[in-house]
Amino acid sequence: MKVILLAGGFGTRLAEYTGLIPKPMVPIGGKPILWHIMQTYSSFGHKDFFVALGYKAEVIREYFYNYKALNSDFTVDLKTGSVDSHHQNDVDWRVTLVDTGEKTMTGGRVKRLKNFIGDEPCMITYGDGVANIDVDALLRFHKNHGKMVTVSAVRPVARFGELEINGDTVISFQEKPQLQKGWINGGYFVVEPGFFDLIKDDQTLLEREPLETAAAQGQLMAYKHEDFWHCMDTKRDHELLESLWLSGKAPWKI
Repeated sequence: MKVILLAGGFGTRLAEYTGLIPKPMVPIGGKPILWHIMQTYSSFGHKDFFVALGYKAEVIREYFYNYKALNSDFTVDLKTGSVDSHHQNDVDWRVTLVDTGEKTMTGGRVKRLKNFIGDEPCMITYGDGVANIDVDALLRFHKNHGKMVTVSAVRPVARFGELEINGDTVISFQEKPQLQKGWINGGYFVVEPGFFDLIKDDQTLLEREPLETAAAQGQLMAYKHEDFWHCMDTKRDHELLESLWLSGKAPWKI
């Protein structure tokens, strides 16, 4: 199945990095977070990616255009200009890079990719959130309910320590646990072709009219992902994800 990756936002809350590179290119363990997300899909056999570009699109274009050179050992003969590779990377993805406009909203970016996707269902997610989501289970859920849209519902990690209080006595303290109440939009959507028709134009937010309309029509279903999910919104988020990767205990690592 084709996969749309939204990678065009400004990432203003991660300004420590995004002054030079777009947010999806901020590295975790030496690889852009976008690469980590693509690895998740690839591990389930989905390797046809459509990346919606915007802010600093040239950085992402250059990365994939030069991917082989950046991830292989090679010898350059400076006299003849010939290049001999000694180690081939084992990634067999097909990556289509589309400039969807620097100021285009998330829904508008999806709409601009309609002709690339064609009349078939596809998956969509953001370029800044990693998860150990079971994509096979997600697709089974979507096919079984027969509705237009599936969104992966996740429980975020608390920003602060969580206290359980009985009267004035703290009976439980957890340092930044995964919340047990409430669900949020974690991305990792599956949509039918008709969803594109709910998006008006470039100024449409994916999270507003299209999804609100689908919900009102009874066409939006939630796949509940109870396990790891984390969005890289701030420097603190980046440091957490980096530490998980370097520890060898990154839950999303394939």
